[in-house]
Amino acid sequence: MATTVDVPPYEVREEVRVDPGKTALIVVDMQNDFVKSGGTLVVPDAENTIPVIQRLLRLARESGMRVVYSQDTHNDDDPEWKIWPEHTREGSWGWQIVEELAPRPGEVVLRKVRYDAFYGTHLDHFLRLWGVETLIICGTVASICVHYTAASAALRWYNVIIPRDATSALNQFDLESSLRQTAFLFAGTITESGGLQVEARLEALPQVAS
Repeated sequence: MATTVDVPPYEVREEVRVDPGKTALIVVDMQNDFVKSGGTLVVPDAENTIPVIQRLLRLARESGMRVVYSQDTHNDDDPEWKIWPEHTREGSWGWQIVEELAPRPGEVVLRKVRYDAFYGTHLDHFLRLWGVETLIICGTVASICVHYTAASAALRWYNVIIPRDATSALNQFDLESSLRQTAFLFAGTITESGGLQVEARLEALPQVAS
């Protein structure tokens, strides 16, 4: 018998201001297998988030914000293939990040073997090295890789922001429950991509000889 469950309310902030020097944009698993027709585990609406993530990338790049991609990566006998059909085999078309969101030179791409982008990667090392305090996390899947990356970030005391229109899920329930948990458990911030505002960075004034 089907059961209807109401998602408890959570705040969606209309405007969120970030310091680009202390913020990183994390693009989670926007790979062909999850996004494009012909992929082995296509997520509904994932392709529709591409233009939104493109705008976030433009905002990050123009403001000097750090950009990091996670790339789900599996090989023969991977135990995750006992949970899910074979996907994102290293080197395959399905493993590649979608062309529209291709990383630029200097942007970090982290290959990850589980849902969490911190697990077994150098993500925390890079963020600490860069002085990052806030993470804007987008991509797919909202209740799996986005969620566990956000949880892991919050447990390390990073400020977590999720633009919900830049995040896709297997179904609406998974999306809403994940966003509510992020706001409730992790004190994370939920917003729309258009609500993200970058604080102006003050440049050092030139010295004037007396």
